[in-house]
Amino acid sequence: MNILLLGYGKMGKAIEPIAVERGHQITARIDAHNRADLTTIDAASVDVVIEFSSPESAVENIKTCLERGWPVVCGTTGWLSHRTEIEQLCQEKQGAFFYASNYSIGVNLFFRLNKALAKFMRNYPSYHASMTEIHHTEKKDAPSGTAITLAEGLLENLPNLNGWMEKTADKQALITSTDAIEIESLREGTVPGTHIIRFDSDVDRIEIAHVAHSRQGFALGAVVAAEWLQGRVGVFSMDDLLDA
Repeated sequence: MNILLLGYGKMGKAIEPIAVERGHQITARIDAHNRADLTTIDAASVDVVIEFSSPESAVENIKTCLERGWPVVCGTTGWLSHRTEIEQLCQEKQGAFFYASNYSIGVNLFFRLNKALAKFMRNYPSYHASMTEIHHTEKKDAPSGTAITLAEGLLENLPNLNGWMEKTADKQALITSTDAIEIESLREGTVPGTHIIRFDSDVDRIEIAHVAHSRQGFALGAVVAAEWLQGRVGVFSMDDLLDA
């Protein structure tokens, strides 16, 4: 499989050796310094694009790839206000688009655990849901895409909640806003990713957490998704891959 790496930062560099070890070729590496080369690459030389760029450039990157007929595996977060537009373009072009806020198999199992716990808590409104996510200092978007996916999983299964909100200095206002999930975003050192879900009451706390030890799990998941996407048409997610 010939892979174009679109975005060659920490994730792109983690993906490359895993892809090569699994027998794939890296056709090209595109980042902010050579973005113009994206339109000059021989379309036939690319079987799939793995896109980990930035929130500011992801939408145009994905559009360009779909226009060129390339399947896209996207892991960039912070651009989802354009998601409907991208999915419509994918359908118009009879293309393939795979998006996940997190490609770690462990995290995607954690998404399911999060939903299961939320269902258990549905009949216990005295518990208030909140979340903390911790990432490296170079991560640009906050809350993380993984945190937003977790919040969406809670909202799907807890009808007493009306949305999520970022934790601010006005902690008292958040504590009394029991109809919203408060998300605290911390940026520390080189942390690959930690997500903690809490249900607090006056008498106790229930807590689950996922702690990534490195980027290797994310990188492997992205390559596996690229392999799985071959020959498929449509819009897909990690749920499709895990249930296959």
